[in-house]
Amino acid sequence: MPVPGDFPKDGTEERESGMIGRIGRPGIMLACAWLLGFALYCPMLCIPPMVHLIRGEFRATHEAVGILFSLPMIMLVALAIPGGLLADRIGNRRAVAIGAVVMAAGSLLRGASAGFGSLLAFTALYGVGYSIIYPNLPKLVSGWFPREKAGLATSVYATGITIGAAVPLAVTLPLVLPLFHTVRGTLFAWGLPAALGAVVWLIVGRDPSGEVHDPRPLRGMTAPRPSRSLWADKNMWLIAFLLFLNNVHFYTWSAWTPSLLMMKGATPQLASLIASSRGWASLPAMFLMPWFSYKVGLRKPFMWGSPLLLAVASAAALYMPVPWGWALMAVVGITLGGTFSMILALPLEMLPKESVGAASGMVLSIGYLGGIVGPWLTGRILDSTGSLDAALVVLIVMALIWVVAGLLIPETGARRLPRR
Repeated sequence: MPVPGDFPKDGTEERESGMIGRIGRPGIMLACAWLLGFALYCPMLCIPPMVHLIRGEFRATHEAVGILFSLPMIMLVALAIPGGLLADRIGNRRAVAIGAVVMAAGSLLRGASAGFGSLLAFTALYGVGYSIIYPNLPKLVSGWFPREKAGLATSVYATGITIGAAVPLAVTLPLVLPLFHTVRGTLFAWGLPAALGAVVWLIVGRDPSGEVHDPRPLRGMTAPRPSRSLWADKNMWLIAFLLFLNNVHFYTWSAWTPSLLMMKGATPQLASLIASSRGWASLPAMFLMPWFSYKVGLRKPFMWGSPLLLAVASAAALYMPVPWGWALMAVVGITLGGTFSMILALPLEMLPKESVGAASGMVLSIGYLGGIVGPWLTGRILDSTGSLDAALVVLIVMALIWVVAGLLIPETGARRLPRR
């Protein structure tokens, strides 16, 4: 029996009227992916501007707030592979719908937290939905767009992630907190984009025509053979390690830049505004760096050159005054944003197409360990030393390791493809 909302199998999608008919179903799906990417990050990135408020209201340490911030990534590491397999069994539309509803419920319920324990529990629930949606966004792109357009489509939905990370940093303290009055009210407010994303997906979300799903029951679900073989694929491990290093930097800068700038004398509002500029600087880089890479036919120079520049920026942050924060965030945003979208596209370029869903889950599960380690370790360092200098040294070392990894990754650009 057909399920309401299933994608039609008789070609009638080409004759749909209204907005979908004019824009095209792939464009609608990409817009949904953008909205979901935006909704994934709003509940997470509203935390850094309120670190001092959360610590006071919930009597939490810096380390505990670092764990709170990283909890969605902890869930992603644990559930990314099952989330990808779930979509392989029941289809992206149903799997993402489940994830969107769970994410919305968890992020909205944070506004009713009685204490820090319940705040952690509701954040973990939000993280479960986050972990089902995120690994299936690359699968959505591979299902609706040809391989040669996958990189551009990935860059488009990745801007939703970037904007979802930038907007809460900029407006939480000056706009949202005064409007909702309390920390709990503000947490609830940043769950509203997740609720909107869930509603939109339930209405217009579709699977590609002709997509076949495994009919076996979910109980006892095991990975298909291509997934098992991927564990022995060194390219998969290299991609995952690049994402790990990118995430160490991205989530450490996202979580603790406001605190760093406040220690240098900035007000909480100014510190959060400067921190948010990282996201805006990364937006053009997410398109221009992959575009320029395709234009010159090379990937590797961007994979090792960007972290080299990031190491210099991390060293400069040790001594910079507050006004230099704008330039620092521009460098951090450009290097992280451009490489992030390129790394997300690497599984589509380097791994078998039939394994993209499982491979993306594996890459995310390994790569997002960096989103756990970076913020937690930085919070631990801050509690122990009262300074972020040692954390910046760690970032320098991580950037230099990234340079080496970027030199080791195989070249996938057109200049290295065999001539016909």
